[in-house]
Order: sequence, then C-alpha cells, then structure tokens
Amino acid sequence: MNKIKPFSLFTEFDLELFAVGKHYNLYDKFGSHIIELNGELGVYFAVYAPAARSVRVIGDFNYWNGEEHCLNVRWDGSGIWEGFIPSLKKGDIYKYQIYSNHDDKLREKADPYARKSEMPPQTASIIWQDDYLWNDEEWMTKRPEINSLDQPMSIYECHIGSWKKSMDGSRSLHYKELASELVNYLLDMNYTHVEFLPVMEHPFYPSWGYLSTGYFAPSSRYGDPDEFKHLVNELHKKRIGVILDWVPAHFPSDEYALADFDGSALFEHPEKAKGFHPDWNSLIFNFERPQIKSFLISSAHFWFDEYKVDALRVDAVASMLYLDYSRTESEWSPNEFGGNEYLAAIEFLKDLNQSVYGSFKGIQMIAEESTAFDGVTRPVSSNGLGFGLKWMMGWMNDTLEFFSRDPIHREYHHNDISRSLTYAFSENYVLPLSHDEVVHGKKSIVYKMPGDEWQRFANVRLLYAYMFTHPGQKLLFMGDDIGQTSEWNVDNSIEWHLLAFKFHKGIQNTIRELNRVYRNEKALFERNYKSGGFEWIDYSDSRNSVLTYMRKAKVESVIVVCNFKADLLKDYNFGVNELGEYVEIFNSDLREFGGSNNRNKKIVAKKEASHGRPYSINVLIPPMACIILKLKN
Repeated sequence: MNKIKPFSLFTEFDLELFAVGKHYNLYDKFGSHIIELNGELGVYFAVYAPAARSVRVIGDFNYWNGEEHCLNVRWDGSGIWEGFIPSLKKGDIYKYQIYSNHDDKLREKADPYARKSEMPPQTASIIWQDDYLWNDEEWMTKRPEINSLDQPMSIYECHIGSWKKSMDGSRSLHYKELASELVNYLLDMNYTHVEFLPVMEHPFYPSWGYLSTGYFAPSSRYGDPDEFKHLVNELHKKRIGVILDWVPAHFPSDEYALADFDGSALFEHPEKAKGFHPDWNSLIFNFERPQIKSFLISSAHFWFDEYKVDALRVDAVASMLYLDYSRTESEWSPNEFGGNEYLAAIEFLKDLNQSVYGSFKGIQMIAEESTAFDGVTRPVSSNGLGFGLKWMMGWMNDTLEFFSRDPIHREYHHNDISRSLTYAFSENYVLPLSHDEVVHGKKSIVYKMPGDEWQRFANVRLLYAYMFTHPGQKLLFMGDDIGQTSEWNVDNSIEWHLLAFKFHKGIQNTIRELNRVYRNEKALFERNYKSGGFEWIDYSDSRNSVLTYMRKAKVESVIVVCNFKADLLKDYNFGVNELGEYVEIFNSDLREFGGSNNRNKKIVAKKEASHGRPYSINVLIPPMACIILKLKN
C-alpha cells in the first residue's frame, strides 16, 4: 500500500520557469517541506528525476524500505516526482531510492535540495525547518552603502574547520563558538568582511569544501543550519560582512549525491569534453540544461535569501569560460563560431549575476577568474559578465615573485612591481593573498621572503603595506596576519602560539593598524576603481628600488613611499603639490610592528620644484619599509 498522498507545490508558472531555466527559487518547491495538509502535519517531497521509472522515499521511519512511500510522477512530462507523507517531522532522516529507465541498478540518493545533511561520513538528508529569528535589521538597512565599491573591503579568508580547535584540540570550533571567538577576533583586527571557504556540505574534508554535494545545506560538521545563521547574524550585528565561496563549476562523483542521479547524465554534461574536469577529477554541471541552470542559480539565491550573506565568491570561473581549459587540442571542440568560449556557461554567469543583483540589495558577486577574459566586472547590459569584483591574480603572481628576490637584485626587476598599475582599472579588482598561495609546497608568506629573520618579517610588513595602498579591495588568508611559518594544513589549527614571539606579534599589529588606516582614510578606498584615485609621483627610481605615489579621494589624498631595498635612505627627496607640514600616519618599521623604529619626526615642504611638482619634501625611508604621509591639517 502506498502511503504517499498526492499533493503539489508547483504552479503552472513554476513549471514554465523551470523548463526554460528561469526559476530561481526552486528551494521553495523542491526538497522536503513540513506542511499541513487537510489538518494533518507531514512532509511534502519533490525531486527532479526525468529518467526514473520509480522514486521512493526511504528512511528510519520506514526501516529504509520504500515499498510504502512511492512518489508520484507528474503527468505533464516535467520529470518531477512528488508527494506528501503524513506524520514525518523535523529531524527525520531520508534518501531517495531511484530506479532508472536506463538500467536495473538501484540508486540511493541524498536530496539535492536538502537543507541539512547527516554528519559526514554519513550521507543521508535530514528534514529541516528553519526557525531562526534574525535581529540584524540595522546591517541589512545599511548594507547597500557599507557593501558598495566606494567603501573599504578588507577580507579575512577563513576555513572554518582549521581556524581554531577546541581547548583539548579534539575538534574544530562549532558555528556558535565562532559567533563569539571569530567575531571578536575580526573586530579586534579591524576587518570589514570575512570570507568562508565553502560551508556547503561536502563529503571529503581535505577538499576544503570545493567538492560540494549539498548546495542548500551548511556543513553539519560545525552545527545545524540555525547555528550557522546565528554566526552570520552575530557578524552582521558587529558590522562585518559575510562572503561565501560557492562552486558552480563542478561537483564530485560520489555515488550518493548528484552524479548519475537518475541513471542519466542529469546534473553533469553527458559529453566528457564538457562534463569531466581533468584537473580535479570531478564532474562539470550541464550549463546547457535549463533545469540545472535553475538549480545552480536557485542555490545562489538561497544563500542570499535564507542566510542573508553579503557576497558570493564564485570559484573557478576561468574553467567555466573556456572549452579548452586544461585540455589538449584533441580533447575539445570549438563553439558554433569557431572559438574556445563556452557560450552556455557564459550565458549562465550573466543570468546568475543579473538575477541576484536584481533580487537582493547591497550584495556583491566576486569572480575568481585568472585570465584576461574581457569584461568580467562590466555590466551584462554592456556585454560583460556582470560581476561586481574580480580577483587580481596577475598582481598576486607578479608581487610574490618580486618579493621572493633578494633586495639587491630588485632594481633589475623594478617594472615587475609597478606593472599592475597599467591595468589596475580595467576591472574592479580584489587583491588576493589567499589559501592557494600557502599550500602544496608554495611555502608560507614569511618563508617566501629572502634574508634572515629580521629581513623576512620586514619584507612581509612591506608587502602588506604595499597591498593596502594599492588600488583595489584586500583579501588575506587566516594565519598570514600573524606571520605563520608553516604552510596551511587543513587538519591543524592556525599556529596561534606564535603570537608569543615579537616578530609574529608585530605582523599582527601591522595588519590591525593597516586595517584601521584603510578604513579611516578615504584616499585609500573611495576611488579604488577610478583612475583618478591613483597618481604616480615617481615609478622610475629603480636604482634605489623605491616607488612613490599618491592615493586620492575626492577631496583629500595621502602619499605612499615604498623602499624595496635593505638600505636606510636618508633625506630622500620627491615632489609634492602643497606646502605645509606632512605627518606619518603609518610606518611599517615601527617597534610595535617588529621594526627598528626609524621614523620621521617633522616633514616640512620646501619651495623647490621636483618631479614636475612645485614643492618637495625630504624624508627618511627605513629599509624594506613603507611609509604613508598626509598633509597636516
């Protein structure tokens, strides 16, 4: 006897939108939903499985035998199976048992739209109803202003599982613990945003979350969905924005999840050239299938809608844009125009960005895109992809390569450190020093630097000061802001014990102060994405390996001087636009940062022209250091 009662949450309009890939709130329809039907509480289930001949709901409630709970297939050919089971409740565990039209294999699948999953390595879905009461109204009201591109964005990139362990070291901190400890740390360090590596449920912990299976469920490793909402809420109450890494490019081939879902290539593209990723041994979503396009865009909407996140950082965009990405000539075919662009994926990204920006006020979409693809942050209406921000991978590569050189050789590579300014305003950039730069034998930031211990740490302080004064928003991975010496290990906590040593404490003090200066000085952020916000004073002094430049707001400016050599430069002269006294508002060589405390006491402009400017000043520039100057009021 089938105990499933016929019922549907889908309207004809829902079905029309779903069929053409334009339904972006599928989480309100698919999955498991606690409802009341004819006075009886129970759960409505809906799943998309067009190649199935039978779909059954199994779980603890029926001893994992689906004979009594067979979903009904819709008569309209939509491929949707649905039905209502009385008496089921929040917390019940379930899967779908799927028999395919294509073979005799029995498949037991987690719900693609589940809002909660079992703790890995268990793989079932859990019926969930959100009960959390938000109280972040002030943040949500002010978010459009706070999260706009003319405001400072200093991002702390964080992997929840390895940020900090419990007191006995046996486990990662849970969402509720992070709502106190992590929030307080971000406040103390003056960060404006936190970016979490993917929190979406994933089976393989060492994947860092980048092989996701639960596109609507935060990982159960750290608590339940309401507890993750509590973390977001507490961050918002302290005026800290929340960015989630999100992975629409590919997914793992685990049998219980999306792969071969109904005996057909449903979520993945059926052609290997478009459906298999050789770099990550993973499957690529079928961007040409409207229903899968709706699935992915609905996932993006879900995190903005249900979890009130403030931005998504979209992973591996470059791999989506090109048909020949990581493929030999024989492994791909050109598009209909003979090019290597994956047109369906490009249209997906455009629709994604248009839909979320049109639906949620004050959010941002950030692309991790490593090529020179034109118009990543240009509006879709101007034939761009429509992202708000893009990672500046060229800056990262050039800068780290330059800093790895012995200071005595840097004068011969002077153009490498200034090259980024030739294209800094071609897109809206985020400057990333991310997790990818401190794993897999790449060394920690500190150990990328040449020289003895003092020189290494001076170089790190200079690197960060140069980064914070360069046009663009900033992103720094956890541990980098305390000068961690080991590479990031997902199984270990950040090496917090290093803060007992002065150089590491000095790095932390440096970042705390740079964040403060960045947030307080409009000249450093107000015109990040306008060429008028930056002006060279002198980029040609390769002999001394010094860069001098201005950052400018609408009505004020600061002067930045970076000395990339190990020489103390006394009476270093350069031109300025105004007479008066200039003061240091930052110096990376201060004693509290671990430096030697070489500083400028009083700087007064002279009526002597220099560098094409009517006046000039003489300053002391510490070795491998950066100073920021401002005209005294």
